[in-house]
Amino acid sequence: MSQMLALSVLVFFLFIGDVIAIRTKAWVPSIFISAVLFLIGYWTFFPENIVELAGIPPTVAVMLIYLLITNMGTLLSVQELINQWKTILIALAGILGIITVLFAVGTFLFGSETIIVAIPPLVGGLVSALIMSEGAAAAGLPSLAVFAIVIYVMQGFAGYPLTSVMLKKEGNRLLQQFRNGEIDEKQVEGGNIDSDVNELKLFKWMPEKYNTEFFKFFRLAFVGFLAYQVSVWLAPVVTISPFVLCLLFGVIATSVGFLEKHPLKKANGFGFAILGLMLFILDGLKKATPEMMVELIWPLIGCIVLGVAGMYVFSLIMGKVLKVSKEMAFAVSLTALYGFPADYIITNEVINALTTDEKEREVLTSHMLPPMLVAGFITVTIVSVVLAGVFVGFL
Repeated sequence: MSQMLALSVLVFFLFIGDVIAIRTKAWVPSIFISAVLFLIGYWTFFPENIVELAGIPPTVAVMLIYLLITNMGTLLSVQELINQWKTILIALAGILGIITVLFAVGTFLFGSETIIVAIPPLVGGLVSALIMSEGAAAAGLPSLAVFAIVIYVMQGFAGYPLTSVMLKKEGNRLLQQFRNGEIDEKQVEGGNIDSDVNELKLFKWMPEKYNTEFFKFFRLAFVGFLAYQVSVWLAPVVTISPFVLCLLFGVIATSVGFLEKHPLKKANGFGFAILGLMLFILDGLKKATPEMMVELIWPLIGCIVLGVAGMYVFSLIMGKVLKVSKEMAFAVSLTALYGFPADYIITNEVINALTTDEKEREVLTSHMLPPMLVAGFITVTIVSVVLAGVFVGFL
């Protein structure tokens, strides 16, 4: 298969996902349809390295992750992060629900080793899945080594549609309040995420004509480099993912006026970055062979169902305590099943499906996007890796 044919096929599959999401008004998320199509492709005519063949090898994907996560940080201010303390508590409650229910119920159904391997990938991303997979292999548990990868690549099939449903309900509730005059933009927690309140204070002296696309890319890449370098310096003392620091550094760089809000979009690179990262993430489905799925289908479905049930109950309780709607609380906790960029994509799909009015979009975006982004990083990028480091020692 030639490079351009591979790229055309992959992008066409993503496009089909978009079409179905638009036709169903985001009740069926595009990423869910794309994942199904990729899975079918790998089971039929896809070469195993089709994503790399199309031009997105792991090194390019990692570069895009640095740029995208740093760009995400520009969408949040320091005050907005502080404002998301409820989000953090709800996300942690959801993870606690997964752990509690799987250990209380899942251990009797599937065995303690299966549950130990399942939990970190279920509340996290690729890193935690790889840690548990390697740990299971080293412990002489080859089937569980595969299980860790499978549960990582399949958990989104539960998370994507559930999140879309919850966000649509939350969005409709908020729109009704806004249209009835019960709230306005200023009353929505987090404010307008797309506003340019923070100008480039450090570059006031520079004529605007020199703020080219390349200068935007340079500043974004430099902040990503600083995040990486600090993570290296801290490594002997404490292990912190450079991606977590990218988010934090993006917030700081915007607050001091080194970065504008959404520089990747303003540099006309956001769409391509999302495309590359989506292809890289969906590439993980190549590991889920039909034989593997048949062998692991029962523990896979059981762990996901039990985990989501525990997540729902605990997030609902925490949401009631913190006076957050049950829909938003559940959506926030569901980010553990996929993280970035799916949290960003699904949220924006729902917003675009609910309204075409710019003011209403701003209200929905400022209410739903910051907690979804923050929750995704708390669960997938931070907590899951910590859990994997602890749980792998139990094998």
